Amino acid sequence: MTFAPAVPVRSIRIAAVGSDYMIRDNGEYYRQIDKAADYIKSCIAGLFESSPSILIVLGSGLGPLTDSCSIVKEIKYSDIPGFPVSTAPGHAGKLIAGRLADRNVFMMSGRFHYYEGYSLDEVTFYVRVMGVIGVKTMLLTNAAGGICEDMVPPELVAVEDHLSFFAEPALRGPNPDRFGVRFPDQSFVYDREYLDIMDKVAKERGINLKRGVYAYSKGPQYETPAEIRALRTLGASCVGMSTVPEAITASHMGIRVAAFSCITNMAAGMSSNKLSEAEVLAMASEASGESCSLVEGFIANI
Repeated sequence: MTFAPAVPVRSIRIAAVGSDYMIRDNGEYYRQIDKAADYIKSCIAGLFESSPSILIVLGSGLGPLTDSCSIVKEIKYSDIPGFPVSTAPGHAGKLIAGRLADRNVFMMSGRFHYYEGYSLDEVTFYVRVMGVIGVKTMLLTNAAGGICEDMVPPELVAVEDHLSFFAEPALRGPNPDRFGVRFPDQSFVYDREYLDIMDKVAKERGINLKRGVYAYSKGPQYETPAEIRALRTLGASCVGMSTVPEAITASHMGIRVAAFSCITNMAAGMSSNKLSEAEVLAMASEASGESCSLVEGFIANI
């Protein structure tokens, strides 16, 4: 497993009631964000009449969507200053700039996860960079385990809310005022108008799309049956190891967020099957046609 050099995060010491506390000084982190944004802008300079304002994050099974995109430029993550390198299976590790459904878009072919060993600053680094470039809409996709007993994998669930209070906070540390407020409201992380558009597109295209609450788990181990029972009691519909840190960070920057999950398996304790990565990838591939169709229709209608 190979990682790109971590983005430097310095610390400074402050005195408080006779004791010393360490807090982060993220000045270098924010300079890296600007440096990465400038690099990407230089790579696509002159290729579009206007820079893409839409970002699509391709989860498991969404790789074929690139076949429907008129690709203008591909940039390897390893070439972008400060970018981590995606190590998860099925994640290509490149940023694509192109045309999809007559719109200029960025596509993240591969994302970063906390379970890979990255900090949440690194997991959400690309979101900050895209916001600085001028992205106003972010569509997140993922593979998830089903928690509702009536689910039949593979099927799609539009995320209308999430549970994340068992996880590390994505906005921990000094707050960059240029990005957003210190204590952002979380009532509307997932844009209500975008949810309605996804419902409309799904109905028109004959896609069975439900709405639900996504529970974020840090991973990499799957959840226990007891944890799944607790999440069901709390109102979760599905569970996965991505999406929420990015959604919180994007919302903090004023980026409009939409997200949907492909239910690739029933969560722990809900079937006699032993959970496996192979099943997740197989089910995501089976649902790929509907997932890609939903993304294309959504982009065409926003």
